[in-house]
Amino acid sequence: MPANEPLSHDDLDALIVRLRLGVDASELHGSLCGYLAGGATPNGSRLLAALELEGAEGVTPSPSDQAALDTLLRQCRDALADPDLGFEPLLPADDRTLDERADAVAEWCRGFLGGFGLAGTDAHASLSDDAQEVLRDFGTIAASSFDFDDAAEDEDALIEVQEFLRVGTLLLYTESAGRGQSGSDRLH
Repeated sequence: MPANEPLSHDDLDALIVRLRLGVDASELHGSLCGYLAGGATPNGSRLLAALELEGAEGVTPSPSDQAALDTLLRQCRDALADPDLGFEPLLPADDRTLDERADAVAEWCRGFLGGFGLAGTDAHASLSDDAQEVLRDFGTIAASSFDFDDAAEDEDALIEVQEFLRVGTLLLYTESAGRGQSGSDRLH
């Protein structure tokens, strides 16, 4: 994988297998996004330790795996700070089963909440009511199990949940991590 090319969900899954981490790609991406959205500024070489991932203790990534982790960190930072609001949660491709994609959404939310909590900033206490509601909704999604009856309706519902994750993450990032930005740079 070229250094400038973004990591896909499958690329991240392969990296996790090589590193023998106890998470999946969606949860790792969610953890990192939550950590960054919470205002943390992780060091690339200490990223896995900072996220307190299962199996990460004592892991020393090879130079190519560290480069992939650095790419992931840069990819997440850039997407969250994108003035065009281009951030997207890293989830399985649309050709995967609805069950697999829905489970990945729940995993992403679990990871996000863990990472956001690990950021440990004082800004969490001063989140707006809307941002606090987003965190509660992420918790509800993380604890959900999904039953599917109507494929078309369920597909539409999953798309709506993914859009909620995208917008909610940007709101949380703006309120926590983006506090140092000028008012004109912040989301409203």
